[in-house]
Amino acid sequence: MHPVRFYTYLLLSSLGGVSSFRTALAQSTTLTAATQPASADEQVIVTGTRSTNQTARSSLSPVSIISAAQLATTGQADLRDALAQLTPSISLPPFGWGASGPLLSISMRGLSSNHVLVLVNGKRRHQTAQINTTISGGRGPDPVDLDLIPASAIDHFEILSDGAAAQYGSDAIAGVVNIILKKTQNTLSLQALNGGYYRGDGFTTNESANFGGAIGSRGYYNASVEFKHNDRTVRDGADNRSGIPTALGQPVSQSIGIQPTTRELVSINLGYDITDDVSFYAFGTYGHSDSQQAYYYRLPPTPAILAPNGYIPYVASAQNDYSFTAGFKGHVFHDWNWDVSSTYGGNINDQSAYNIFNPALYTATGYTPTTFAVGSQSDTQWTTNADIRRDFDTKILPAPLSVAFGAEYRYETYTLGAGDWAARYGGALSGAAAVQTTDASAHGRDVTAGYIDLGTTVLPKWRIDLAGRFEHYTDAGDTETGKISSRYDINRFISLRGTVSNGFRAPTLQEEYYQAQSYSPTGSSGQVAVSSPAARYLGAKPLRPERSTNFSAGFVLNPLRNLHVSVDAYQITLRNRIVSGGSYTGQQAISALELNGYTVGPAISPSAVSTSYFTNGVNTRTRGVDISATYDLDLRQNGRLAIDVGLNLNETDILKVGRDLNNNPLLNAQQRAWLTSYTPRNKLIFGGRWTTGRFDISAHEIRYGHTTSQLTYYTGPYAYSNSVFREFTETPKFETNLEVGYKATSRLHLALGANNLFNAKMRKLPYANRYLGSTPYDYNVAQMSWNGGFYYFRANYNL
Repeated sequence: MHPVRFYTYLLLSSLGGVSSFRTALAQSTTLTAATQPASADEQVIVTGTRSTNQTARSSLSPVSIISAAQLATTGQADLRDALAQLTPSISLPPFGWGASGPLLSISMRGLSSNHVLVLVNGKRRHQTAQINTTISGGRGPDPVDLDLIPASAIDHFEILSDGAAAQYGSDAIAGVVNIILKKTQNTLSLQALNGGYYRGDGFTTNESANFGGAIGSRGYYNASVEFKHNDRTVRDGADNRSGIPTALGQPVSQSIGIQPTTRELVSINLGYDITDDVSFYAFGTYGHSDSQQAYYYRLPPTPAILAPNGYIPYVASAQNDYSFTAGFKGHVFHDWNWDVSSTYGGNINDQSAYNIFNPALYTATGYTPTTFAVGSQSDTQWTTNADIRRDFDTKILPAPLSVAFGAEYRYETYTLGAGDWAARYGGALSGAAAVQTTDASAHGRDVTAGYIDLGTTVLPKWRIDLAGRFEHYTDAGDTETGKISSRYDINRFISLRGTVSNGFRAPTLQEEYYQAQSYSPTGSSGQVAVSSPAARYLGAKPLRPERSTNFSAGFVLNPLRNLHVSVDAYQITLRNRIVSGGSYTGQQAISALELNGYTVGPAISPSAVSTSYFTNGVNTRTRGVDISATYDLDLRQNGRLAIDVGLNLNETDILKVGRDLNNNPLLNAQQRAWLTSYTPRNKLIFGGRWTTGRFDISAHEIRYGHTTSQLTYYTGPYAYSNSVFREFTETPKFETNLEVGYKATSRLHLALGANNLFNAKMRKLPYANRYLGSTPYDYNVAQMSWNGGFYYFRANYNL
């Protein structure tokens, strides 16, 4: 589509998406999306504390609040992209690969996305069923998919940048992201966002409605519906292989870029006061997602009659994601507060492949389908909590002693389903991996936990919080964690704070049991379960929980009435870190795969065959500093200006690399770099928001620090080497984000914006390190996106 016509369509479609609702609107009041609270730091928080009156500014650990208005002004259709644009310590890889392409999740402080615990209204959120076997650039094996939660349902995020396993359990090592849902009543808010990329591709649309009301005179409900869709972007280079049909010229694959995805999302949040002392609450989300991942272009198969001009395989993922929580809370017996709840959630991912063939089936029968069901994955979590809290007046301490304790039971399941008969026949499709019946399995485990939290002010300006937790996993054993936090307010201008804690992360069921073989145009790789015959042959050891030790220390400054600064230094030491390691190639890999019943075709060179498994492969130490500052200025007749600056400095070092039972190191130089230098050493965000009259302008600049990669050679004497790599430095990059808004009426707000206004991109790779010539960028690096500038129009209508 011509760029002028394309961007004209963006404007008209956004206006049309809003105006189509206008006849249904009724009288009521709400804030526009451009309105922000006077000071989010003064908002009472519920994350990282059991206290009922603690604000973000007075917290003992660093907690930041991101409002729905701030999310909207990023112009991002996906929550993970919005959070990364607003928070320096949050990063995400720009690209997902293969069947796990849709799994782009957030990570914090340079660690894996599995080191971030996600809560919704303070309740643990389930993870995705789909596993990511490439752990690089902050990716985790099976993270929480934030984009299956409607953005329109979110009131704000509370982001705790600190270890919190003693408070919340497994995974809370780098931090906690708590999503607080809206409770607003008598409102209807509509939003339409449409945009596209500089090249004129990747059209994105996001339409949503949020509405709330009363349940009698004692309750409320708030609900959201949302539709998201994005088209494909293609950033592949020209194919450099010989033997390509001349009629096709130099075909360009469609594997490098954003893959087309459609999501339909709904949510509900409600509460009802049964009596003055007892309340009922419930909330839930449901999301359906369809995505399509293109693989590399394939040369004509044997026999060539199946695709004489070659073909591009596609893998489609259909996800159904659901979560529902119901509970009761109240108070009895002189201010004893209690809360009992149960949450059931899960994720189902059915995968199919099309535009591919089964050569073995064709040889045997003279026929092959071109569409196959290649497998499925599903997981569930059923979590039940009982929490009790009370403040005690000790008559000795200057403030009440807060005591909280509780128990948790969680049942987790994971199922890996086989592909259909046609996909499994012969052991290998022509462009995708099918789960074999020998790989299919179902597993479950029980988790029980108990915790206690104590907090008080020991001196008029000195507060201390203590937390302890015990957990038992039926497959991973017992663990005890603890945390001590302290804050001292020297005066009203400066405060000191710090924490010491230990944490853990239990291996997920996916990490323990997933296995499959995959194929590329020139090679084959297998991810095998750690307990499988293949892994045992390679010297694998049983998985153990990760252990962490966290230290943080910092200060908070309030030198002026509207100037607030926080600086927090941290160190996170991780032991027994789980990685996809032990990468074996050649005949050793082929022999291991054969023990699992896999086959490798004779046309594939042994040097292009590899296998790996999840293992406790490394000990790491991450050190860094988080700095943030905000300053609000009243410009009188010229409006208001809110300035914000955020900086994250981060460095991860490897302390020890493990060895398998055959005394082979579990990580090579490339895998080491995935952990230490694929995430920028620093990330700076600075800018502000100016509002005057009917106009508002939001402008932010993001500077991404350099990254260093160890690149695989695909041509020359070191092609596919597992020990010789090219070191490649991605230079620092700047990204400019701008939005200009206009309040057309008291209810309608319009905005034009750009993410990456000047179309900055990453460096291109040397030709020897581009797979088949098709990968011009390093898709493992968690720096800026190489899709280029994104330009959008946004409209909000509120009643």
